Amino acid sequence: MGGAAAPVSTEPAGQVELSVIVPAFNEEQRLAPTLDAIRGHLGASCVWELIVVDDGSGDETVRVAKEAAARDARIHVVVGESNRGKGHALRLGVLASRGRRVLITDADLATPIEELDHLAKAMTEGETAAAIGSRALPEARIDVHQSRLRETLGRMGNRLIRAVAVPGIHDTQCGFKLFDGDKARTAFADARLDGWGIDVEILQFFRRAGWPVAEVPVRWSHQEGSKVGAADYGKVLWELARLKARAVRRVDLVLGALYLLASVLLYKNLWGDLGRSYLSDSMQDQNQWEWFFAVTADNVSHLRDPLFTTVQNFPDGVNLMGNTPMLGLSAPLTPVTLAFGPTVTWALVLTLGIAVTAYCWYWLFARRVTENRWAAGLGGALAAFAPPVISHANAHPNFCVLFMIPLIIDRALRLCEGHDVRRNGLVLGLFTAYQIFLGEEVLLLASLGMTLFALSYALARRDVARAAVRPLATGMAYAIGVCLALVAYPLYRQFAGAQSYHSVLHGDNAGNSPLALIEFAGRSLLGDDATADKLALNRTEQNAFYGWPLVALAVALVVRLWRRPLVKALAFTGVAAAVLSLGQKIRVPYTDVVFPGPWKLLAHKPLFESVIEGRVAIVCAPVLGALLALAAGRLALSRTRANQVVGFTAIALALLPIVPTSFPTHARPEVPEFISSGLWKKYVKPGESLVPVPLPDPGSAEALHWQSSTGLGFPVPGGYFNGPWGPDRIGIYGASPRWTSNLFADVGSGKPIPDIGTDWQNQARADLAYWHAGVLVLTPQPQAPELYETVTRLLGGRTGTKVGGVWIWDVSDVR
Repeated sequence: MGGAAAPVSTEPAGQVELSVIVPAFNEEQRLAPTLDAIRGHLGASCVWELIVVDDGSGDETVRVAKEAAARDARIHVVVGESNRGKGHALRLGVLASRGRRVLITDADLATPIEELDHLAKAMTEGETAAAIGSRALPEARIDVHQSRLRETLGRMGNRLIRAVAVPGIHDTQCGFKLFDGDKARTAFADARLDGWGIDVEILQFFRRAGWPVAEVPVRWSHQEGSKVGAADYGKVLWELARLKARAVRRVDLVLGALYLLASVLLYKNLWGDLGRSYLSDSMQDQNQWEWFFAVTADNVSHLRDPLFTTVQNFPDGVNLMGNTPMLGLSAPLTPVTLAFGPTVTWALVLTLGIAVTAYCWYWLFARRVTENRWAAGLGGALAAFAPPVISHANAHPNFCVLFMIPLIIDRALRLCEGHDVRRNGLVLGLFTAYQIFLGEEVLLLASLGMTLFALSYALARRDVARAAVRPLATGMAYAIGVCLALVAYPLYRQFAGAQSYHSVLHGDNAGNSPLALIEFAGRSLLGDDATADKLALNRTEQNAFYGWPLVALAVALVVRLWRRPLVKALAFTGVAAAVLSLGQKIRVPYTDVVFPGPWKLLAHKPLFESVIEGRVAIVCAPVLGALLALAAGRLALSRTRANQVVGFTAIALALLPIVPTSFPTHARPEVPEFISSGLWKKYVKPGESLVPVPLPDPGSAEALHWQSSTGLGFPVPGGYFNGPWGPDRIGIYGASPRWTSNLFADVGSGKPIPDIGTDWQNQARADLAYWHAGVLVLTPQPQAPELYETVTRLLGGRTGTKVGGVWIWDVSDVR
């Protein structure tokens, strides 16, 4: 900035009622009449100033402006050294202003200065921070139109800007805007754009700050020689995209890289040999999930029903919507699965999913909990890498890939704040629908956690709760409407379609032991499998295990920060979730004393009846993450070095014991040559199935790997999935048992071979017919001789044939 800028006044800003900012670039012909019109309208109505900002004009614009300033001391001139754009000129002018209100208007006065009265009235009556002119509202009056093509392109560009940047504002680019002076100077001081996009940038700033903006219909006339064209709307979008890219802070990139590195280190053994590595603690779940990814890719690529398949549990099939194939990821990752195989998809989903989840928690905490981004990053790491999440990361992507949950929470909070209720409600509905296709049980637990938090926060801040009720209710109506429209049919298929079931019962012992809340997980740095195994259903269900140091730190932080409503709500949510996770019966450790648990109130309610109640403790992970982020942020602001040292040392000592270690792997069994070479094709005709001996079930599902690694060319009876059993359609793991499948399972587990006579043989014939069996396949295994003898007797003495490393019986003629 240089040239003949007016002397800086030392008068308080309040003494100037109105500052008018006129950016000018090569406006020699139009500037003088514009300044005269503004002076004539304002007259002596108030104490005002008019600031002309030259943006490096190549004509006599500066001379015209200075001549006007010489005639009226209320006119000031700011001269830019070069042409840098309207945004730069406006920033110079607004920051040089002193008015209680600031009006910006174009030099062509396409919107007459008389429209200022309407904007001022809207600000006064509506108690808003800004009133902006709009040509898009029905009441606006267009005296002189642009060409039809230019007007159409401009309207399309404006709609696109509204959709991606400032929804709710009909006309962002009208150059006639009135602001509260102090707020305008704050916003323009923060602005970074030099071009046309500054209008949107300023409106976004007001929106983030919660400063209300009124949109007022105005008169407008197209002016010949206007410098604004339809292409400039594209420039606005380009500038906003560049601004978004520049807004990414270095800490954002560093934390994202650290989260990804941590996730890669967790799965380094899996990535080390994707062709043969199998996560040791996943039991049969890796086989199951790879099969889910494979069957989804197959269904999508062949345009088949993505909600059902008969490739497993032939011929009854599997209700995929009633299982956990994570269609929200498995469907879009179809190209990856087809190109590289389902094991790559499995590894990618786990590795990237946890890293992205950590980043989303970090984003939420930075937005809602603390301004210190490193502190928010620490909280995000705890929320995503907490011991119960890491336990599920062995085998259950739907319980560790949780990136949508922080986004859903943020949208719900936006509704509570009353911002863009319709838009945020619709977005919340879309987010919720997508989460349903990632994991319904997680959404249910998250909803439970959010409900506990909302109730406790409402008790702590009744004023906030009262203000939030109406916008939240309205937004939730929008959310429910759009969500149901998207998921109604899939949910109908899940609960009433083929192979649907009512609930999956887990018994009375699926809750956590109180000791599990304070012990260390098997995959924590100071944990061990022997201790953790005694307190969990299995190694994929270590649903608490936060460790006593972290629990003690959390208690200390709650006591120290108790006055904050946020802390009270977090504390209640965490304690309530921990207690609910203890299940229907709470057993006092080392005694025979048993108390009824509060989960009993929910255990038999719809949806909750299928939940493994110990999993409710996962809700504590983001609670502890938020509490840790808040505490670390406050410590960073402490002026006492000793407090920082003691505080961060305590945090480090609490977190170090639960740092997760890399997941162990082992070599998975080779796919039999009979399967991998395609020899099976000679024995399995269309409509027939390949029957492994024993049949695949939740305890042994290697046959699913045979299918997923060879293109799902043949169906199998049995399997590992959730399906119905009995007339009441109770949910069970695996297929409904049949006489022959039970017999194979018993012998395979080491039980003696029963006396097989005619009844057994007739039953086997009926079961083989039901399965449309083409061939029985017996692989090498510990009980192979006994299983061979069992099959031979069932088939009336027919012996097997050794083909491709397995024993087979061609049974297409037995049926």
